[in-house]
Amino acid sequence: FYAPHTATTDLMMPGNGSSEAGCSRAETGSYSNTTCGQTELSVTASAISMTVGIFSNILALCILVKAYRRFRLKTKASFLLFASGLVGTDLLGHLINGSLVLYVYACNKEWEAFDPHHILCSLFGVSMVFFGLSPLLLGSLMAVERCIGVTRPLFHSTSLAAHHMKRLLGLTWLLAALVALLPVLLWRPYQVQRSQSWCFFRMEGPRNWLDVVLPLIFSTLGLLALLVSIVCNTLTSCTLLQSKLRCHRQRRRKDTSHHFEMICQLLTIMLVSCVCWGPLLVSTQVQGERAFARLLLAVRMATWNQILDPWVYILLRKAILKKLFLLVHNCWGTKSHSHPLNRWKCNPGSQVDSLQAVPVAH
Repeated sequence: FYAPHTATTDLMMPGNGSSEAGCSRAETGSYSNTTCGQTELSVTASAISMTVGIFSNILALCILVKAYRRFRLKTKASFLLFASGLVGTDLLGHLINGSLVLYVYACNKEWEAFDPHHILCSLFGVSMVFFGLSPLLLGSLMAVERCIGVTRPLFHSTSLAAHHMKRLLGLTWLLAALVALLPVLLWRPYQVQRSQSWCFFRMEGPRNWLDVVLPLIFSTLGLLALLVSIVCNTLTSCTLLQSKLRCHRQRRRKDTSHHFEMICQLLTIMLVSCVCWGPLLVSTQVQGERAFARLLLAVRMATWNQILDPWVYILLRKAILKKLFLLVHNCWGTKSHSHPLNRWKCNPGSQVDSLQAVPVAH
């Protein structure tokens, strides 16, 4: 999901007047100079956001693909498959939506001139909804998969084959695509928003019940995906903590720290999604300039979700989590004859290593 970084004064510009036209109307006025500067800043911010997002997602995708090829056991491969799908979706979102935003700015936002048949706006709206909803649905799917893997490991290993996981991934994308295409299929096309820099559902002045239902479907699915993630991740975390305590009491060691690595990643993704997506998902209709300004701020916050997601997989890896564990142990832990990494290894679960496992000399 890629948000245009439109200037606040640009929101107040009526009609289809371009930013350059607004700059040329007042040759010496300070308002014009401010508007020009903010428009240039908006283009620069969009380009920077697109570049950072693409770089981050490519780096994370390389890490995940490499890990998926190394670890073929299903308890790890399923999670890596969904994670790779999420990061790949974010990458395409930055490429497609970012390119559309820059093209609109390059054409001075004169939609009647470069999009008289409303084709580009429809493509823009479909892309915004698809690349916005897909990561939320994939995040909830990852949470459900981990919850089953931890709470029902036998069922996970015997009934959820690799082709089932790939089919679920495809169905998730299909559901997001269907929701994105609904306005086009129902002849309720996406609308150029007040800032003239992006297209989305008809958020102002709905004509009939369909204009209300379509964004409501998007918001409901997004909120439901967040709710499923919260419930499943909470259940998974509680199960892992109980197993860790039982392992500690029985003095058993099982090298399954990958479970904690994955749950740390899922909890972080869930937290980022709730903070970034919450304001937009509760904004189904807007009235007035202030409400639209809040909507634009919510869209910008949603953009950061696709920028922060890949850094979860880049930073929250086992190698880094081990270093954090050792740092916390050295600062606040008590002295013990056992090596602190033994506590890390005394985790619940099964048998595979993690994304970037490194040998540790004792």
